[in-house]
Amino acid sequence: MRSAQIKVAGFGGQGVILAGIILGKAASIFDKYHATLIQSFGPEARGSACAAQVMIDADPIAYPYIKHPSILIAFNQDAYQLFGRQLQPDGLLIYEQDIVVLDDSHPATVRTVAVPATRIAEELGRRLVQNIVMVGAFAGIVDLISYEAVEKAVLDSIPRGTEELNSKALARGYEFSKSLSAVTA
Repeated sequence: MRSAQIKVAGFGGQGVILAGIILGKAASIFDKYHATLIQSFGPEARGSACAAQVMIDADPIAYPYIKHPSILIAFNQDAYQLFGRQLQPDGLLIYEQDIVVLDDSHPATVRTVAVPATRIAEELGRRLVQNIVMVGAFAGIVDLISYEAVEKAVLDSIPRGTEELNSKALARGYEFSKSLSAVTA
């Protein structure tokens, strides 16, 4: 894969924007790609809808807005229902297994991968790292950005003192994705 148009969406407080920042940073600073990031969020700091649009390409990016993402990472039901229909017909939907219930909100030809990110984060003792679990799963599912680049971007983006927890969350998400059979992007 040489490029991806990624929409990461959920509620404020779920780490949606940080997940987008990490993916863009991993691609553009720690790997060999060009990347753009556009973020949107409601007026409340937590609880309102938010999204990050991340475009990653081997070639320079002329236009940063995403109309039809090739990948949607949905942290909650509202994000799935709002953005699922926008996915490209051959797109990939990565969603929070315990929160999102699939229906006809995405094209029938879209590949889907359920990730129990919240459950994995809770097993690690901090629900707050569900976004890092999801980033780890993305790194294992999508053959685009190297795991090493994603790991460097995570460690460069998180608060000091949380490195061990976030590294474990990233590794668990990655390991989960690698345990899935016949999933490719």
